[in-house]
Amino acid sequence: MKKIINTNDAPAPLGPYNQAVLANGTLYISGQIAIDPTTNELITSGVEDEAKQVMKNLEAVLKAAGFTFENVVKSSIFLSDMDNFAKINTIYGAHFNEETAPARETVAVKTLPKNVNVEISMIAVG
Repeated sequence: MKKIINTNDAPAPLGPYNQAVLANGTLYISGQIAIDPTTNELITSGVEDEAKQVMKNLEAVLKAAGFTFENVVKSSIFLSDMDNFAKINTIYGAHFNEETAPARETVAVKTLPKNVNVEISMIAVG
């Protein structure tokens, strides 16, 4: 059985997908970008502000499913420019205990939705 997870505290999907799907105790969170769900506007004030909003959006989806960042076992970070890695890594890392941090990959891609600088998806287990 799969359960669809959606919350008004994170941006609505931009296409034919859901914010997250819970299946057999595993939560699969779609990639989040820096859209503020209260205004539906894209955060464009800098890469650090983008990363902070992305993490807020991920936290909202986790919470809607009854999870926290401690439940995250895998993250995928997509960057438009690897030169932003250190800034984004600092903001991302503040949400995890280093000893129990999830597995992760970080890749640079040619472009991201709405030409953002960062998109992050996660997998969490209950």
